[in-house]
Amino acid sequence: QVQLVESGGGSVQAGGSLRLSCAASGYTASTNCMGWFRQAPGKEREGVATIYTNYGHTIYADSVKGRFTISQDNAKNTVYLQMNRLKPEDTAMYYCAADSPGPSKACTLVAGDFGYWGQGTEVTVSS
Repeated sequence: QVQLVESGGGSVQAGGSLRLSCAASGYTASTNCMGWFRQAPGKEREGVATIYTNYGHTIYADSVKGRFTISQDNAKNTVYLQMNRLKPEDTAMYYCAADSPGPSKACTLVAGDFGYWGQGTEVTVSS
C-alpha cells in the first residue's frame, strides 16, 4: 500500500505562484510514476504533470507547459509541483497520484493508469 498526502494549496491572484507537495509513504518502491492531476467543478479529472522518479523524466499537459514544474526529492519521497503565472482556469482540486510505469515502461497523463491517490488540495486563482 502507498499513502499520498498533498499540501500547499490555497488562494492566489492571477499571475501568482504556489508550490504543492506530495509526500509518499508505504511501499513506494513500486510507484515510480508520480504525478499531479486536477479536477475543476463539473469537469473531468485531467493530467497536469508526471515524473518517472527513476530517471527524472517529466511530461506536462500543454496547458501548463512553461508555467508548471514537477520535481522530486527522493530522500524525502516527496514530489513537488511549482506553479507559476497562475491563471483563473487553473482553479481546481489538485490530486497527487502514483503507480508503476506498467508494460509501456513510461509514465502517462492518464488518470486511469494510476492506482494510488491522495485526498487532494484545493487551488483557487482569482482574476
